[in-house]
Amino acid sequence: MPSSVIRGWHYDATTRTLDMRFVSGRRYRYREVPPEVAQGLAEAPSKGIYFNRRIRDRYAFVEG
Repeated sequence: MPSSVIRGWHYDATTRTLDMRFVSGRRYRYREVPPEVAQGLAEAPSKGIYFNRRIRDRYAFVEG
């Protein structure tokens, strides 16, 4: 998963949570993310662009 912005992520389909780690060191947990959105992130050629268009500012999150 090469990305200049995203270090890694983990999706839990049971709880529909998406844990994101960024190269800045920040971590966010996004809630109620549909499985197809997480799958789209996995398949996206640019993880950062996909994140900004489909996840950021669309789902509730907590930092940490």
